[in-house]
Amino acid sequence: MTSPSTNISSMPPGPVIKSKLSRDDIIMRSGMIVIALYLVVTLAFPLYAMLSKSFSTYRFELSQYEMQVSDQDGVFDGAILNPVDLNVATGAYSDTDLSAGSDSRLPVTQLFPDFSFRSPVMYQIRNAQPGGRFLVGSTLHDDTEWTTLDSNSFRRVQLRPVKSTGFDNFVNYFSTPALFNSIKNSLFIAVLSTVVTVTLAFWFAYALNRSCMRFKGVFRLIAMAPILVPSLLPGIALVYLFGNQGMLKELLFGASIYGPIGIVIGSVFFTFPHAFLIISTALAISDARLYEAASSLRATPWRTFWTVTIPGARYGLISASFVVFNLVITDFGLPKVIGGQFNVLAVDIYKQVIGQQNFEMGAVVSVVLIIPAIFAFALDRYVQSKQVAALSARSVPYQPNPNPKMDRIFLVYSSLVGLFIVGILAVCQFAALIKFWPYDLSLSLNNYQFDKMDGGGWGSYYNSIKLGLITAVVGTAVIFFGAYLVEKSKGFRVGRSLFQMIAMLPMAIPGMVLGLAYIFFFNNPSNPLNVIYGTMAILVISAVTHFYTVSHLTAVTALKQMDREFESVSASLKQPTLKLFSRVTVPVCMPAVLDISIYLFVNAMTTVSAVVFLYSPKTSLASIAVLNMDDAGDIAPAAAMGMMIFYTNAAARILHLIASKGILRRTQAWRAR
Repeated sequence: MTSPSTNISSMPPGPVIKSKLSRDDIIMRSGMIVIALYLVVTLAFPLYAMLSKSFSTYRFELSQYEMQVSDQDGVFDGAILNPVDLNVATGAYSDTDLSAGSDSRLPVTQLFPDFSFRSPVMYQIRNAQPGGRFLVGSTLHDDTEWTTLDSNSFRRVQLRPVKSTGFDNFVNYFSTPALFNSIKNSLFIAVLSTVVTVTLAFWFAYALNRSCMRFKGVFRLIAMAPILVPSLLPGIALVYLFGNQGMLKELLFGASIYGPIGIVIGSVFFTFPHAFLIISTALAISDARLYEAASSLRATPWRTFWTVTIPGARYGLISASFVVFNLVITDFGLPKVIGGQFNVLAVDIYKQVIGQQNFEMGAVVSVVLIIPAIFAFALDRYVQSKQVAALSARSVPYQPNPNPKMDRIFLVYSSLVGLFIVGILAVCQFAALIKFWPYDLSLSLNNYQFDKMDGGGWGSYYNSIKLGLITAVVGTAVIFFGAYLVEKSKGFRVGRSLFQMIAMLPMAIPGMVLGLAYIFFFNNPSNPLNVIYGTMAILVISAVTHFYTVSHLTAVTALKQMDREFESVSASLKQPTLKLFSRVTVPVCMPAVLDISIYLFVNAMTTVSAVVFLYSPKTSLASIAVLNMDDAGDIAPAAAMGMMIFYTNAAARILHLIASKGILRRTQAWRAR
């Protein structure tokens, strides 16, 4: 007789049973796909368009044309002239001259040294082969028929370049010393600013977390102030302090603030709160038992610092370094205001696109700028993946002990850092109130008459508030719902992984690069989405996409704190997932939702680089008005507009704090039980 085990083992394998997708699963996956498509359309497609543009080369192919010249009586002898031969004979154009941009034009009269528009000589020109193009005035000729012109008309003939694909743009970029030096300058500024900022921020965070000094709350509030202003504002303050007519220019001992000195000082100002937040978080989490062990082993404070404190905060220091490096190397506003002749990559993009209308070279510089930004971002993510928990269930939170001498030293140090931050803002406010620096120092509100200034009016300020509010509402809804879908969906592992990867990408893309990519993608007449170009909609899309990653990570962190049992209970009660989302998930995660909303509002108010290529006369923004007024020489009104942004963001923070208390009192009552 055969044993039961034998019968079971000899049975054929049964069919693989796949669980049937429920209606909620279909809705959640569909929603995830929709938001992923939004990111693809607003991020991946524009970046692909920009990358394609960087490899698009244009060149004047003289061999594509043929010409004839008559005698003094206007009679043609039938002899056909090749522009290539004419150029060799006259040396009118070098090989570099024949490399062009998409909108370039090449006059043909330079090929005829004895040309005179008063001459009775007649000319004929045609395209020798299909694909050739030339202009007579504003009329385009792309056929192969002869066009007969008198001398006066012939001087208006201009050849158009032929498009091809290759690495010529990159070769031209790296062979142009002025452009290539921008890479070295950007890296130098970014590295130096990172070292200075992280050092200052570490000791400031150390003072607030590891000492018993007074006024910690005040210093923490001051440290966060630079987040509320656009990066151009410290540049304006430094001009008033150390410029050619600055209040303290003697302190530079003859050196100029217009260049690396000014860029580094301004970069330290606007990146300081970012570094401080990261390092402060790292220092706030520590195990007191490690310090007790070091004390029992009679380790000196200095040795304890290097063997316990620094290793415990190393991930925060590394992460802060990469964040600051990325912010500095991709910033446009500050070097534009105070960089002088010291070129950096972000400003080069602006000059190529706005100044020279050379979109191809602007795309090349953008590709070059992306490389260090993505590299720094990738390293930061790698370092964070190696981080381990600093606190265990048995850990004892570290509490600093009073040390009068060190507390006084840290108080003095924090006061100096606070004075630097407050001083920059105070100088900007002072500049906004005086009538005419440095000749009439009486106070006035004339600089707030923005409608009388070149570069922007009160309409720009109201547009910024509108942009901030729409971005906060729409962005928070889209980002939080997308994070919920990717975090709480069942199965669909590949799709969720792809979504997470796409959601991480915006943080590595500089604002200038994203703005230029939007020009190539949304400003294309063949794109059905072209209708939103120049409207408030594209500014909102740009802001939401640019600041997507940080908001997404905030939402995911909050959602991870909720056990998946909520979904299981909801399913057992046969309640729709969307009902669970609206009645449980959103109220529980309301602190994160409110943080995301104010983060998006403040950044939409202060951003410059992401929108500098996208605004229209009807959608000009306050941050752009600061830039335009500074370009027009209205520096005091630019400072006034910058301070309006600061006060608006500060008021928004206060209103957010007040509203949050009321909302959280209703939605978070369960926490007090």
